[in-house]
Amino acid sequence: MGENKRRMLAGEWYLPDDEELGAETERRFALCAAYNANGGAAAADRAKILAELLGSVGEDVRIRPPFQCDYGTYISIGARTFINFNAVFLDAAPITVGSDVQIGPNVQLLTPTHELGAERRRAGWERASPVTIGDNVWLGGGVIVCPGVTIGENTVVGAGSVVTKDLPAGVLAVGNPARVIRELEG
Repeated sequence: MGENKRRMLAGEWYLPDDEELGAETERRFALCAAYNANGGAAAADRAKILAELLGSVGEDVRIRPPFQCDYGTYISIGARTFINFNAVFLDAAPITVGSDVQIGPNVQLLTPTHELGAERRRAGWERASPVTIGDNVWLGGGVIVCPGVTIGENTVVGAGSVVTKDLPAGVLAVGNPARVIRELEG
Protein backbone atom coordinates (compact mmCIF):
# COMPACT_ATOMS: atom_id res chain seq x y z
CA MET A 1 0.00 0.00 0.00
CA GLY A 2 1.34 3.38 -1.01
CA GLU A 3 1.85 6.26 1.42
CA ASN A 4 -0.94 8.35 -0.12
CA LYS A 5 -3.51 5.54 0.24
CA ARG A 6 -2.30 4.85 3.79
CA ARG A 7 -2.90 8.52 4.65
CA MET A 8 -6.38 8.38 3.09
CA LEU A 9 -7.39 5.33 5.12
CA ALA A 10 -5.93 6.88 8.30
CA GLY A 11 -8.11 10.00 7.89
CA GLU A 12 -5.09 12.20 7.16
CA TRP A 13 -4.68 14.73 4.35
CA TYR A 14 -3.98 13.00 1.01
CA LEU A 15 -4.05 13.67 -2.72
CA PRO A 16 -6.77 11.62 -4.46
CA ASP A 17 -5.16 11.79 -7.90
CA ASP A 18 -2.37 9.26 -7.59
CA GLU A 19 -1.70 6.08 -9.59
CA GLU A 20 -2.78 3.58 -6.91
CA LEU A 21 -6.08 5.32 -6.14
CA GLY A 22 -6.61 5.88 -9.87
CA ALA A 23 -6.42 2.13 -10.47
CA GLU A 24 -9.04 1.55 -7.76
CA THR A 25 -11.22 4.21 -9.37
CA GLU A 26 -10.99 2.47 -12.75
CA ARG A 27 -12.01 -0.84 -11.14
CA ARG A 28 -14.99 0.86 -9.49
CA PHE A 29 -15.95 2.62 -12.70
CA ALA A 30 -16.14 -0.67 -14.60
CA LEU A 31 -18.13 -2.45 -11.87
CA CYS A 32 -20.59 0.44 -11.36
CA ALA A 33 -21.08 0.66 -15.12
CA ALA A 34 -21.81 -3.09 -15.28
CA TYR A 35 -24.19 -2.91 -12.33
CA ASN A 36 -26.02 0.14 -13.64
CA ALA A 37 -26.33 -1.32 -17.15
CA ASN A 38 -27.74 -4.56 -15.74
CA GLY A 39 -30.63 -3.10 -13.74
CA GLY A 40 -33.00 -5.52 -15.44
CA ALA A 41 -30.68 -8.52 -15.02
CA ALA A 42 -31.45 -11.43 -12.74
CA ALA A 43 -31.03 -10.72 -9.03
CA ALA A 44 -28.21 -13.29 -8.82
CA ASP A 45 -26.23 -11.46 -11.52
CA ARG A 46 -26.67 -8.09 -9.77
CA ALA A 47 -25.70 -9.64 -6.42
CA LYS A 48 -22.53 -11.05 -7.98
CA ILE A 49 -21.47 -7.60 -9.23
CA LEU A 50 -22.23 -6.04 -5.82
CA ALA A 51 -20.18 -8.72 -4.06
CA GLU A 52 -17.20 -7.83 -6.27
CA LEU A 53 -17.74 -4.05 -5.96
CA LEU A 54 -18.40 -3.64 -2.24
CA GLY A 55 -16.29 -4.51 0.78
CA SER A 56 -19.13 -6.56 2.22
CA VAL A 57 -22.79 -6.97 1.37
CA GLY A 58 -25.40 -8.85 3.42
CA GLU A 59 -28.14 -11.14 2.17
CA ASP A 60 -31.15 -9.72 0.32
CA VAL A 61 -29.60 -6.27 -0.23
CA ARG A 62 -31.34 -4.37 -3.02
CA ILE A 63 -29.76 -1.36 -4.70
CA ARG A 64 -31.66 0.25 -7.55
CA PRO A 65 -29.42 1.60 -10.27
CA PRO A 66 -27.89 3.96 -10.92
CA PHE A 67 -25.52 3.64 -7.98
CA GLN A 68 -22.19 5.47 -7.74
CA CYS A 69 -19.28 5.27 -5.31
CA ASP A 70 -15.61 6.30 -5.11
CA TYR A 71 -14.01 2.90 -4.54
CA GLY A 72 -16.65 0.45 -3.31
CA THR A 73 -14.24 -1.64 -1.27
CA TYR A 74 -14.70 0.62 1.77
CA ILE A 75 -18.49 0.13 1.85
CA SER A 76 -20.24 -2.45 4.05
CA ILE A 77 -24.01 -2.97 3.78
CA GLY A 78 -26.02 -5.14 6.17
CA ALA A 79 -28.70 -7.68 5.32
CA ARG A 80 -32.11 -6.71 3.93
CA THR A 81 -31.10 -3.11 3.24
CA PHE A 82 -32.83 -1.25 0.41
CA ILE A 83 -31.14 1.61 -1.46
CA ASN A 84 -33.25 3.51 -3.98
CA PHE A 85 -32.24 5.18 -7.28
CA ASN A 86 -29.31 7.60 -7.67
CA ALA A 87 -27.45 6.81 -4.46
CA VAL A 88 -23.96 8.31 -4.21
CA PHE A 89 -21.60 6.80 -1.62
CA LEU A 90 -18.21 8.55 -1.60
CA ASP A 91 -16.13 6.04 0.32
CA ALA A 92 -12.66 7.55 0.75
CA ALA A 93 -13.19 6.42 4.36
CA PRO A 94 -15.34 3.47 5.46
CA ILE A 95 -19.10 3.69 4.99
CA THR A 96 -20.99 1.21 7.17
CA VAL A 97 -24.71 0.73 6.58
CA GLY A 98 -26.50 -1.55 9.03
CA SER A 99 -29.17 -4.18 8.42
CA ASP A 100 -32.80 -3.42 7.52
CA VAL A 101 -31.94 0.15 6.45
CA GLN A 102 -34.18 2.02 4.01
CA ILE A 103 -32.45 4.66 1.86
CA GLY A 104 -34.57 6.90 -0.36
CA PRO A 105 -33.71 8.16 -3.85
CA ASN A 106 -30.90 10.66 -4.39
CA VAL A 107 -29.26 10.05 -1.00
CA GLN A 108 -25.59 10.95 -0.61
CA LEU A 109 -23.24 9.46 1.99
CA LEU A 110 -20.08 11.58 1.85
CA THR A 111 -16.80 10.81 3.63
CA PRO A 112 -14.33 13.23 1.95
CA THR A 113 -13.82 16.86 2.82
CA HIS A 114 -11.54 19.43 1.19
CA GLU A 115 -8.98 21.83 2.57
CA LEU A 116 -10.35 25.26 3.48
CA GLY A 117 -7.08 27.04 2.68
CA ALA A 118 -7.08 28.26 -0.94
CA GLU A 119 -3.60 27.01 -1.94
CA ARG A 120 -3.98 23.48 -0.55
CA ARG A 121 -7.54 23.24 -1.89
CA ARG A 122 -6.27 24.27 -5.34
CA ALA A 123 -3.60 21.57 -5.05
CA GLY A 124 -6.37 19.00 -4.43
CA TRP A 125 -5.77 17.99 -0.79
CA GLU A 126 -8.60 16.18 0.95
CA ARG A 127 -9.21 13.90 3.89
CA ALA A 128 -12.05 11.60 4.83
CA SER A 129 -13.98 10.55 7.94
CA PRO A 130 -16.16 7.42 8.23
CA VAL A 131 -19.96 7.46 7.96
CA THR A 132 -21.96 4.93 9.97
CA ILE A 133 -25.68 4.24 9.56
CA GLY A 134 -27.20 2.02 12.29
CA ASP A 135 -29.67 -0.84 11.87
CA ASN A 136 -33.26 -0.06 10.85
CA VAL A 137 -32.55 3.56 9.89
CA TRP A 138 -34.70 5.29 7.26
CA LEU A 139 -33.08 8.07 5.23
CA GLY A 140 -35.72 9.95 3.22
CA GLY A 141 -35.18 11.05 -0.36
CA GLY A 142 -32.38 13.53 -0.98
CA VAL A 143 -30.75 13.20 2.45
CA ILE A 144 -27.08 14.18 2.59
CA VAL A 145 -24.92 12.66 5.32
CA CYS A 146 -21.66 14.58 5.85
CA PRO A 147 -18.21 13.21 6.73
CA GLY A 148 -17.73 11.68 10.17
CA VAL A 149 -21.44 11.31 10.99
CA THR A 150 -22.96 8.36 12.84
CA ILE A 151 -26.73 7.83 12.80
CA GLY A 152 -28.05 5.61 15.60
CA GLU A 153 -30.30 2.61 15.05
CA ASN A 154 -34.04 3.06 14.49
CA THR A 155 -33.63 6.73 13.56
CA VAL A 156 -35.57 8.41 10.74
CA VAL A 157 -34.12 11.35 8.79
CA GLY A 158 -36.67 13.40 6.85
CA ALA A 159 -36.40 14.00 3.10
CA GLY A 160 -33.98 16.70 2.02
CA SER A 161 -32.20 16.88 5.38
CA VAL A 162 -28.47 17.54 5.66
CA VAL A 163 -26.93 15.59 8.53
CA THR A 164 -23.83 17.42 9.77
CA LYS A 165 -23.57 15.89 13.27
CA ASP A 166 -24.20 12.52 14.90
CA LEU A 167 -27.82 11.55 15.56
CA PRO A 168 -28.78 9.31 18.49
CA ALA A 169 -30.81 6.12 18.23
CA GLY A 170 -34.60 6.22 17.95
CA VAL A 171 -35.25 9.81 16.89
CA LEU A 172 -36.83 11.75 14.03
CA ALA A 173 -34.50 14.41 12.59
CA VAL A 174 -35.28 16.92 9.83
CA GLY A 175 -33.89 20.06 8.26
CA ASN A 176 -30.69 21.72 7.12
CA PRO A 177 -28.83 21.14 9.29
CA ALA A 178 -30.80 18.15 10.57
CA ARG A 179 -32.16 18.59 14.07
CA VAL A 180 -33.88 16.07 16.32
CA ILE A 181 -37.55 17.02 16.61
CA ARG A 182 -38.77 14.08 18.67
CA GLU A 183 -38.05 10.63 19.97
CA LEU A 184 -39.65 7.66 18.23
CA GLU A 185 -41.46 4.81 19.90
CA GLY A 186 -39.87 1.36 19.64
